[in-house]
Amino acid sequence: MHDDRRLTEARLKRVLDERIRPAIHPESVPLEAGIWTAPGEPVPVAEGLAAPRTPIAAGDAWGAPWGTSWLTVSGRVPRAWAGRTVEALIDLGFDANMPGFQCEGLVYRPDGSPVKGLHPRNQWVRIASPAAGGEEVLLHVEAASNPVILDYHPFLPTELGDRETAGDAPQYRLARLDLAVFDETVWQLVMDLEVLGELMAELPAEGARRWEILRAVDRALDALDLQDVGGTAAAARERLAGVLSSPAEPSAHRISAVGHAHIDSAWLWPLRETVRKVARTTANMTALLEDEPDFVYAMSQAQQYAWIKEHRPEVYARVKKAVAEGRFVPAGGMWVESDTNMPGSEAMARQFVHGKRFFLEEFGVENEEAWLPDTFGFAGGLPQIIRAAGAKWLLTQKISWSQVNSFPHHTFWWEGIDGTRIFTHFPPIDTYNCSMQGKEIAHAVRNFKDKGRARHSLAPTGWGDGGGGTTREMVAKAARLRDLEGSARVRWERPAEFFARAEAEYPDAPVWVGELYLELHRATLTSQARTKQGNRAAENLLREAELWAATAAVRAGFPYPYEELDRIWKTVLLHQFHDILPGSSIAWVHREAERTYAAVAGELTGIVERAQRALAG
Repeated sequence: MHDDRRLTEARLKRVLDERIRPAIHPESVPLEAGIWTAPGEPVPVAEGLAAPRTPIAAGDAWGAPWGTSWLTVSGRVPRAWAGRTVEALIDLGFDANMPGFQCEGLVYRPDGSPVKGLHPRNQWVRIASPAAGGEEVLLHVEAASNPVILDYHPFLPTELGDRETAGDAPQYRLARLDLAVFDETVWQLVMDLEVLGELMAELPAEGARRWEILRAVDRALDALDLQDVGGTAAAARERLAGVLSSPAEPSAHRISAVGHAHIDSAWLWPLRETVRKVARTTANMTALLEDEPDFVYAMSQAQQYAWIKEHRPEVYARVKKAVAEGRFVPAGGMWVESDTNMPGSEAMARQFVHGKRFFLEEFGVENEEAWLPDTFGFAGGLPQIIRAAGAKWLLTQKISWSQVNSFPHHTFWWEGIDGTRIFTHFPPIDTYNCSMQGKEIAHAVRNFKDKGRARHSLAPTGWGDGGGGTTREMVAKAARLRDLEGSARVRWERPAEFFARAEAEYPDAPVWVGELYLELHRATLTSQARTKQGNRAAENLLREAELWAATAAVRAGFPYPYEELDRIWKTVLLHQFHDILPGSSIAWVHREAERTYAAVAGELTGIVERAQRALAG
């Protein structure tokens, strides 16, 4: 037989792109839509729902930079669709290659309760499963027209980084507003073929397993009638069952997948937009947890939970329920994922004090891990602070970005300047936005530097920064990779479960002493001087205010301003986030930070003066 491998691989790609994926939604009807654009900053939900609409349709432009538009989409499920699964497909003008760095939306029911977020890789809203036929459909979308700043040519000068200079030209065009049938059998076939095709591409061409998969794919495509994909998808899946059920080798690498969405608390967007990014993503993740019993999701940064609690209490109620069930995991135990080079030691300690206190009071959760995947290097004193806060593990990723020296371990003991050791893991998958692609899983296996001594690694899985988190496709792929020949074994786990297993497996891991230096982002130590000056002044004033207030409370009965100082500390800790204090955010963020630091200085000076007057009196 001649070598037809490349022909079959090309056939798979073409048939997936041109015939099978389009057949996931084989029938559709257009939805009607109206739009209202808020005149300034985002408005409360009730105001957005009640505002008058003007007609808009697919193809129309919308969305000035940093604007908010409220869309209402309506329609009726055709009676002929009775008994079938129906979804609304809403494409705001997404670029699928940039999840997290463009427009986003949060879908609401007519009563104002949130449903889920809309993102480039997550454009569907389930309407009925099964449909009765004839149902009325009415949804509202709070759409944010955040401009694309990190484009295909990244880090170019732009006026879009501040609302004062961004202009008002529409940024997007509505691409799709449809009601559609969802064919789950076809969708499952797509997941089968994607997993096998991606695995096949990573296996050696001379190995038998690659050819077994190739022949099974060939038989499946032969069984598929391209004029009736839905009617023959089940038969095609039968041809793949054998290669999908072949178990992994006993020595296969183990990957603990953790549902995740790394959301920078400010970066290419202002703080107020992060509040909405977090709400959209957590709405998605709590919905996915309800649909997928094996899925586990972890979210760090107590500040982000506090934002949901304040601004989207309905979403927060779903989060609390999922946390109580042990499937939505508060991770990290810090107020934000802060920089660790520039904050003072007291501030680093307060990151854990405020973060762990929030998780304990709100959820009864005591964290044992620090979770800092994106922080720009780590000071040598951090292990002592982590251990003193009651934690014993650290996860990070960013050191893999170093420009010259590749870090020699993925699992190791990190020893601080006082001798304290923290069990530390760098995921060899080299991303905190894993999407369960075969090339990512294969890279983790090849890249893992501790082979022969350990066999477990972690994969934070999901689109971050407003990309919507983990998708149903990622969960489906992970299910197929749980025990599949040629692949690492993948299963959903909580971070603590991974760390406990990894430490037990590799207790004599090598030791790294002192600073974890990142050979990248060096200019962040000197950029945005006013932000750094504001932080240091705030830290010094906080110390002074607490000393004067405590002294006055003890000696003169001065009412200690606990709530005021607590609020100010949280403001300062927020601004130590690893894209604010280091200076890597857009102009809007730093302009706002400068005003915030000035206000903080005024408040703290006022506390000092009140305490001094009390002592003088």
